[in-house]
Amino acid sequence: MLSRSHLTSLVSRHSTFSSNWTSSFTKSHLSSSTTTLFANYIHLRLRSSGSFLSPLIVPCPCRLHSSAATAMGDAATDAGMDAIQRRLMFEDECILVDENDRVVGHDTKYNCHLMEKIESENLLHRAFSVFLFNSNYELLLQQRSATKVTFPLVWTNTCCSHPLYRESELIDENALGVRNAAQRKLLDELGIPAEDVPVDQFLPLGRMLYKAPSDGKWGEHELDYLLFIVRDVNVHLNADEVADIKYVNRDQLKELLRKADAGEENLKLSPWFRLVVDNFLFKWWDHVEKGTIRDAADMKTIHKLT
Repeated sequence: MLSRSHLTSLVSRHSTFSSNWTSSFTKSHLSSSTTTLFANYIHLRLRSSGSFLSPLIVPCPCRLHSSAATAMGDAATDAGMDAIQRRLMFEDECILVDENDRVVGHDTKYNCHLMEKIESENLLHRAFSVFLFNSNYELLLQQRSATKVTFPLVWTNTCCSHPLYRESELIDENALGVRNAAQRKLLDELGIPAEDVPVDQFLPLGRMLYKAPSDGKWGEHELDYLLFIVRDVNVHLNADEVADIKYVNRDQLKELLRKADAGEENLKLSPWFRLVVDNFLFKWWDHVEKGTIRDAADMKTIHKLT
């Protein structure tokens, strides 16, 4: 564990931190437990990345004294959580936005998915949902792994995740940050190499805002970018993230919907996927097959489907 003096020395040596910040840290009235949490957080990130973090990623001690510190403490005692998912819950910093998609801050993935904080603090984070079609215009679906904290083992669209609070994924112009994140997560979850899904081939079609509880503790409150792409890809799924995959045509998807509605085979669909299916998917699928998908894009409207 890093000592307080060691941590102060590390912060002091990082050129992007001001001397005033370092001074305020060494003289602060933070409790020893908060300082320990901050030290352990920095220690973890140093070990995982091999270098100190940019100021975009490292939360300041005042944030750790409240929500982030609480999340770290809660997660340390959440023995039922898969180790990999627990690490991602702490290391990943989601982008907080308002209902107009303006960036207002960042917080841990853990906090962003706690229903208590979603309800009490109205935490809303940016997300994306990828819909990948092959050259036969079949849609690639995934079943989320059993170890996922939210919505385990449900079937959903190709990839659903979050852009992180990092420079490359904060770029608003043409939704480039979100598209960069989509390429990253397709590799993480499905082993799809970047060259199979070039960033410029993702087409943002729209945005939706929704809220959905997963169980008594976890849930989603997202401003979700809907990205379409038509590519033939090589898939090597990551079992920590994905339990199964399948390509479906329209009729096969309609049969999945019927089974989910009837409660057959214990088949469940993610709430965000169902919202897209019920509101947009089939008419957008028409455009995919006709080669007119760009005509369907509307990135000015935020569809509030909560």
